[in-house]
Amino acid sequence: MDVIQTRAFCAALPGATVTEWGEPANLLAYFVGGKRFAHFKTSEPERWRFSFKAAPERFLELTDQPGIKPARWLGRYRWVTVVDVRTVPDEELRALIQWSYRAALATLSRAQQSRIAAGAAAPETTPGRRGKKTQASPR
Repeated sequence: MDVIQTRAFCAALPGATVTEWGEPANLLAYFVGGKRFAHFKTSEPERWRFSFKAAPERFLELTDQPGIKPARWLGRYRWVTVVDVRTVPDEELRALIQWSYRAALATLSRAQQSRIAAGAAAPETTPGRRGKKTQASPR
């Protein structure tokens, strides 16, 4: 998958919202129920580097691969950064994103999870003060 396909895949997950932060963060972040599950860096020199949370048993395995490293600031929480999403096989990347999404979803209340599963995600507050939130269109 390329950057455009990865962005579309993240946005199409049930209840996903997209927030874009400008300076100084420069992130395009994906949330479910107000919990971030993935983001792209949008400024140089790291433009379009993609980060997500990895399963505990996969973190070391992933970060041993060329082009995948612990995410800056979030590596201690088992987030990884993929330098170029085109280098990861499509099915593996989808599975990794889905794991991160499900991990974020699992931290929500049962009521929130039910609303998201039913396709009627409750309105969320915009994370941070600088973000522009948009509701991801279902695909």
